[in-house]
Amino acid sequence: MSPDTSRRPDTAAGSPEKAASSASGNRSEARAADGDAAAARGSRRGLAVLGAVATVVTVVLLALGIWQVQRLFWKLDLIERVDARVHAAPVEAPRADQWSSITPGNDEYRHISVSGTFRHDAETLVQATTERGPGFWVVTPLVRDDGTTVLVNRGFVPPDRRDPSSRSAGNVPGSTRIVGLLRLSEPGGGFLRENDPSGDRWYSRDVAAIATARGLDHAAPYFIDADGTENPGGLPIGGLTRVVFPNNHLVYALTWFALAAMLIGAMVVIGRREWSRAG
Repeated sequence: MSPDTSRRPDTAAGSPEKAASSASGNRSEARAADGDAAAARGSRRGLAVLGAVATVVTVVLLALGIWQVQRLFWKLDLIERVDARVHAAPVEAPRADQWSSITPGNDEYRHISVSGTFRHDAETLVQATTERGPGFWVVTPLVRDDGTTVLVNRGFVPPDRRDPSSRSAGNVPGSTRIVGLLRLSEPGGGFLRENDPSGDRWYSRDVAAIATARGLDHAAPYFIDADGTENPGGLPIGGLTRVVFPNNHLVYALTWFALAAMLIGAMVVIGRREWSRAG
């Protein structure tokens, strides 16, 4: 009897189907690994872009905070200088040869005095809102001994006393001396309305416009807010100038710095989480 030369399939090698399945599984695992690697690279790139944007924003926030700190010191210096001017002994109001050198930084709210004669016939009523309610500023030209004119805000009158005849006792005749604060012109208007010289409606103390409307020659480029010295009859009421400078720069600075700190903290948390996932 001849030996059986036929061989059975090698079960150790496995069937073609199993081999194909194993190869397919290996390719799937490779693709998955490649996908994970690509996702990790994409995550790192996204994190890098996000970090760059956050860095730029943080720098901007810090710059804004530093700017507000600088503004704070500037405002404190301004308040100190103005306070010193307001409480200094009064000096003579600038004359014509000094007008060109007047600046807000050096002269506004200077405590000054001036002597001359009021022209009550040329007074101007400027709409005002004060602690005493709505009414008008009485702005009256004062002619100095050199022929120049200075507008003086003599004070406040309520609406029912706008007519000069209702407060004639306060219209001081002859030479007089006024003490008050130097103020710079308020051109244009106020209360969201423009001055109307032709209609004699005034919403700001626009020196040039008032001087032109009243035909005043050689008018100073500033006006004077009269102090609280009482006028005969009690009107107008002077001394109502409010020297107040809003100073919120510290709050703004802290806000910008806090936003920068929050952004930095958020980026640290996000960065740790993403790097731990990628790792």
